[in-house]
Amino acid sequence: MLPRNRFWADRLGEAGESFLRAPGWDAFQALPFTGKADLVADQQDHPPLGRIATYPRESYVAFHQTSGTFGRPMAVLDTHESWAWWARCWQEVYRAAGVTAADRILFAFGFGPFIGFWSAFAGARALGALTIPSGGLDAKQRLRLMADTGATVLISTVTYALRLAEVAREEKIDLRALDVRRTIHAGEPGASIPSVRARVEDAFGAQCFDQPGATEVGAFGFSCSARDGVHVNEAEFVAEIVDAAGAPAPQGGTGELVITNLGRPGWPVVRYRTGDLVVNGGRGCACGRTFLKLPGGIAGRADDLMIVRGVNVFPTAVEAIVRGFEVGEFRMVRLRRGDLEELRVDAEASEETARALAEELRMRLSVRIETRAVAAGSLPRFELKARRVVDERS
Repeated sequence: MLPRNRFWADRLGEAGESFLRAPGWDAFQALPFTGKADLVADQQDHPPLGRIATYPRESYVAFHQTSGTFGRPMAVLDTHESWAWWARCWQEVYRAAGVTAADRILFAFGFGPFIGFWSAFAGARALGALTIPSGGLDAKQRLRLMADTGATVLISTVTYALRLAEVAREEKIDLRALDVRRTIHAGEPGASIPSVRARVEDAFGAQCFDQPGATEVGAFGFSCSARDGVHVNEAEFVAEIVDAAGAPAPQGGTGELVITNLGRPGWPVVRYRTGDLVVNGGRGCACGRTFLKLPGGIAGRADDLMIVRGVNVFPTAVEAIVRGFEVGEFRMVRLRRGDLEELRVDAEASEETARALAEELRMRLSVRIETRAVAAGSLPRFELKARRVVDERS
């Protein structure tokens, strides 16, 4: 990669040259961390694609973008070889979930430039499974397609799986009578939250699996048969978990996940701070794998932290509680009253349920969170990453 890749040659500098001369873990950990802001700045300073592309532009065959959830979408390119690598990473996801070439996989997303489900689609074709696209269809049409094709696997965000379950109830469709036996959820955290996973599994009568990844990095993780978190695919990625100062987090400790991809030389990342907070679960698991385990999956994002009356609150912690109640959709509204930040939860639920939810939030999070019942169907629905946090502090 060095010195052909000008972004990394400049960024890693002498530390990079030292690593090439004498590779080793200590030399690797002497390399600087990189964040998304560094990659975005590279594209802004050297438009349109930046200097991170190792090869001439004609070497690339696939253009995709980040989702844009946390700002302007960033472009990424892949060569034939690196796109095949994406597919190989997804095949590990499928194998761990028990998905085989005999399955019929329905992809419930719009096939836009966001990379996540395109790579899942490529991985399914490489596996030899029947791939069923559903771009441009609404929820009712997708449910009909799911039934007509006898789909055995659903790929979607976990939010959209819950949306399909909601529409199925409205249309009096028994999802459990269909052929779906596995659901795999990428694009957002949530499928490793027990209460969320339980709702999906109860609705579909299928086993629910989580798949964490990032456009900048690759499909780095997967759920195993234990379904109590995710593994990092250390055959294809180097994973580190670090504290705020960049020091390694101990086993059992929480820190930020740092990823280096190994199979994408045309668009590499080295010691990339994902912003995802995880628990270091070590390398033991009931499934027998020794890849690094992240119990509970992605616990939250460092930039998602809300401090409510002095108490640290992550959106995933709120969702874990909300999903234990009979709630349709919900949102979290950040407010400022005087010098204090407040949080309100709007939930499509009865007044009685909203009161019970408020008490449960207070008990489990140790902070009072106003909870308001709103009309069914009044809150936005999402196909890709859900945006349930609304900032009204201004």
